[in-house]
Amino acid sequence: MSNGNGVTATLSQAAETVKETASNAASAVAKTAEGAVKAVKKRATKAKKAASKAVSSAKKKLASASAAAKKEATALKAKVSGKKKAAKKAAKKATKKVAKKTATAKKTAKKAAKKVARKATAAKKSVKKAAKKATRKAPARKAAKKAAPRKAAAKKATKTARRPAKKAAKKAARRK
Repeated sequence: MSNGNGVTATLSQAAETVKETASNAASAVAKTAEGAVKAVKKRATKAKKAASKAVSSAKKKLASASAAAKKEATALKAKVSGKKKAAKKAAKKATKKVAKKTATAKKTAKKAAKKVARKATAAKKSVKKAAKKATRKAPARKAAKKAAPRKAAAKKATKTARRPAKKAAKKAARRK
């Protein structure tokens, strides 16, 4: 350590070697990074192409499926509309038959009602006759029926009036 020139020289040489090794390492890292970036880019483009192919094929499949479904739906609608027309015709026929049956039923009901009315008027006449006969005989019975309840009521009244009198007489006899 005489004048210090040797120390600075070794220090500067060491700094240069560190600088060189650092730059070499950085360049190596950069090269590998560039390679990795290129590889990733290649893979990404391949994945994009595969995804776009899958999407386009799926879209084509969906379009064909929807077209087939639409065709089937129209065919089914045509079948159903044909059945509906047949069902409407059958319903009309059935309603006509039911209307005819109800009309005949109404006619028979009217006839039956007329017969019943005739019988009822005849029965009313016979009832009136019987009522007239009964009213001729009935007044004597009514008077007898009316008199009987009055007697019974009178008997009840006298019995209820006698009871307290009898009780009072018995009590008086016991006290003596």
